[in-house]
Amino acid sequence: MIEVDLIVTGDTVVTMNATYDVYTPGAVAIKGDTIVAVDSAETILATCTAKETVTCPDHVIIPGLVNAHTHVPMTLLRGLNDDLRLDVWLGYLMPVERKFVTPDFVRLGTRLACAEMIRSGITAFADMYYFEDAIADETARIGMRALLGQTILMFPAPDAASYEDAVVNCRRFIEKWNGHTLIQPAVAPHAWYTNTPDLLRTCADLARAFDVPLHTHISETSREVRDCREQNHMEVVPWNEKNGILNTKLLAAHCVHVSHGEMSMLKDSNAGVAHNPTSNLKLSSGVAPVAEMLEIGLNVGIGTDGPASNNDLDMFEEMRLAALLAKIKRNDPTDLPARQTLELATIGGARAMHMGDLTGSLEPGKRADITIVAMSGVHNWPPFQSNADAVYSRLVYAAKSTDVSHVLCNGRWLLRDRVLLTVDEAAAQAEAAIVAQQIDAFVTERESSPFNKLVVLEGVQRQESYEVQVKVRLDDVSAVIEIIENHPAIEITKSTRYRQFDHYFNFGDEDEDAARLRHREDAFVDEKGKSFETRSRLTLLGQTAHEEYDNAVMLYRSRWLAPATHSLRFYREYFAPREEIVVSKQRRRWRILFEDTEFAINLDQLTDPAMSGYFMEVKARTWSRSDAQRKAAMIKNLLALFNVAQDSAERREYVAITSELQRPAREAIGSG
Repeated sequence: MIEVDLIVTGDTVVTMNATYDVYTPGAVAIKGDTIVAVDSAETILATCTAKETVTCPDHVIIPGLVNAHTHVPMTLLRGLNDDLRLDVWLGYLMPVERKFVTPDFVRLGTRLACAEMIRSGITAFADMYYFEDAIADETARIGMRALLGQTILMFPAPDAASYEDAVVNCRRFIEKWNGHTLIQPAVAPHAWYTNTPDLLRTCADLARAFDVPLHTHISETSREVRDCREQNHMEVVPWNEKNGILNTKLLAAHCVHVSHGEMSMLKDSNAGVAHNPTSNLKLSSGVAPVAEMLEIGLNVGIGTDGPASNNDLDMFEEMRLAALLAKIKRNDPTDLPARQTLELATIGGARAMHMGDLTGSLEPGKRADITIVAMSGVHNWPPFQSNADAVYSRLVYAAKSTDVSHVLCNGRWLLRDRVLLTVDEAAAQAEAAIVAQQIDAFVTERESSPFNKLVVLEGVQRQESYEVQVKVRLDDVSAVIEIIENHPAIEITKSTRYRQFDHYFNFGDEDEDAARLRHREDAFVDEKGKSFETRSRLTLLGQTAHEEYDNAVMLYRSRWLAPATHSLRFYREYFAPREEIVVSKQRRRWRILFEDTEFAINLDQLTDPAMSGYFMEVKARTWSRSDAQRKAAMIKNLLALFNVAQDSAERREYVAITSELQRPAREAIGSG
């Protein structure tokens, strides 16, 4: 007789081994942290003697489920901002993370996540987040198995002021945890677009030096793929391969938009892919070509992604959705059948995480990571025996996470009779409620004004500007250009041409210092009109003060400047203005010296809304009333030099002119 510590019997044992053995009834014998034998219940009980035998009638014993990609501390951000595009969602989320994410934050989020995952039958997961050392401490204490990737970014993160710090943190994390029974440390460059090529190569070198996995996001969205083509002149997978990422134990999350050739590259490098069906649907990223990946021979697992983008950690839900999506992807109901789906959620996920030798199937020599599922619920009744794959169909299409009765990981009970043994679930929920109140207060303050939203998103620089200017309408500008470029009294210091696209977001009059945000894109052009450079910036315009000086106007305004690092569509969705006004124009600008004083001259032709003729602006910065008076007189002299009548000056800004022109159309839309 073989002496073991524990024998677990059930109506059915689903092994997910190479031959897909199923034992009805079946049993698993465990000694310490390891499976000793898996066979029919009759054989196990006849050949093994155990200190404890647990009998589970009306239950199916399966390998512990493997969640191949998530961000577990984001349980504390669950439901914070939903139903947004990925980039806008991140725009809301990242400022919250910068403010709140600490070692204590990730410990609490990990406790909450582990409780949820254990209840879902998950025994192993792959994570990527900040302060991964604290996540490892908490995960090991709770008793789950995990591949934990320390995030590396090219910009500051909650746990690293610079990318150099991030690399050092990752190295120390690996050195501390490599070889641990439950924790497999990994290098986690977030994605190619949040890392420089040099940094990607550094991450790959680090992973190879310690022989640990590398966990990253690849081809999650079509925009990511498009950006990679435009910026790097190649697809995402080849770009990662060029920078050494494929020459590692790679776990690639998402891979929604990969070509057949890219799949082959991943397969040839023995990479694993984590398919995240719910998250990809919720963020409208698309549906990964999983059936094609499997035909090629890729190691594919299933992940929940983070609970802020899913919004749960329910692997039964993910299995069912993965199977259904695969069928609709190619309009083939035979794609990803139930047995293959369960394989992805168990041994497939373990292989994708480069842990297939330890977990993912019920086989002698593997760790005792086991989930036991009750099958007696009305939603899973009646049972059929005539089809050999019926048990897989019941598990994938009908079973729920709430059916999980018992979970063991590494031979240790984590859940028994639906009672969590290693997590104080109620205490974690109470602490999470307090954190939620703090985050709510922060978000409420952020949402109180466009200024606050801009500060937390980009950071701003305040600039107060004083200038004297005059704007006049002209039917023809050829004579003015001739004078600017040839008159001896004018010295040109700089000349530029560009197309200028302004989008003004109006928010109302509640906050005069944040009533209007301007997104400006300048596309510089050469003399033939061909663009060669663009720049974008945000300007939050405060209240403008006017003071007249002999038909010239002195303007004072407060402005807050910020770089425009996102798309116009992003800012439109992020700021949600009450009204948007568009002003587009073609501009020629000269910076000149006239009577030893600097002026700027703009010749503008409005193209949206289209207006005939031109506007000429003459501007000069100023700092006092006396200086403003002096420069107003000089502007008068310049206009006389140009033979332009000063009494035709236009005192309105372009946005006001444009708003007036567009009002009938807006009113017609409103009345319709």
